[in-house]
Amino acid sequence: MMNRTRIALALVASAAMLAVASCGSGSDPLASGGSTKAASAGTIVVGSANFPENALLAEIYAGALSAKGITVEKKLNIGSRETYIPALKDGSIDLIPEYTGALDQYFNKDAKATGADDVYAELKAAVPATLTILDKSAAEDKNALVVTKETADKYNLKTIADLQPIAKDLTLGGPPEMKTRLTGVPGLKRVYNLDFKTFRPLDASGPLSVQALKNGQVDVANIFTTDPSIAENGFVVLGDPKGLFVAQNVVPLITKSKVNDTIAAALNAISAKLDTATLGALVKEVVVDKLDPAVVAKEFLTKNGLG
Repeated sequence: MMNRTRIALALVASAAMLAVASCGSGSDPLASGGSTKAASAGTIVVGSANFPENALLAEIYAGALSAKGITVEKKLNIGSRETYIPALKDGSIDLIPEYTGALDQYFNKDAKATGADDVYAELKAAVPATLTILDKSAAEDKNALVVTKETADKYNLKTIADLQPIAKDLTLGGPPEMKTRLTGVPGLKRVYNLDFKTFRPLDASGPLSVQALKNGQVDVANIFTTDPSIAENGFVVLGDPKGLFVAQNVVPLITKSKVNDTIAAALNAISAKLDTATLGALVKEVVVDKLDPAVVAKEFLTKNGLG
């Protein structure tokens, strides 16, 4: 009986040690939609969405805060906004890189602003009371509808509006949430009167979307404008004359109670150094050159005197 008790206690202890190790391993405990206990008051938990650029930005934020002596934990590649915003609200994470236009439309179903400054102002008014945004950067990564050069030439496509006569014969691909988001399938119908033959759920401007476009599984894909696969594959970005895809400046979204002067200054300094060309070059290092995002982030911070 005593041996069984010792064995049981040993198993419980082992399980506890594994749980602790998992929490500190950089794995994503929120990916399945669950939540974790909020971090201590002196720790900032930095999260990211599940695509390379956002994870890279999170590494930059984390590195800059660590350089200021702030204790940082990372929970990267959490998932889509529908998963990580609840995590911010329940304290599972404290900080995440965001994009002004998409976040404005998430919090404000009546969002109308399109330009960078107007979107930022509208977003500031729409953010829940427990959260806040800091300075926006000049860096912008917009959603875009992208086609191969062959498809563009075949149908003489230059803008999204040019898809209207042929959309019924084409397959659209993008992240699963595109099916219901205001700037996704519903927005394409409302703004451009597009009814695609089918929608294929893929990933957020990732390898699935790129490969599906290359091999013809989809005819049109939602790929972000800073994605290096556009230039690498000669893809054509369709113009957006009616402004469905509004300004998308990179901005830190953070739990208001965690903000102090040191944290605000560190994150605002990053925003001051980031522009679209710089962000695109950093993403290329991660996606094309296959460099470790933490290494790329460190080099950026060091070069700019931020880490």
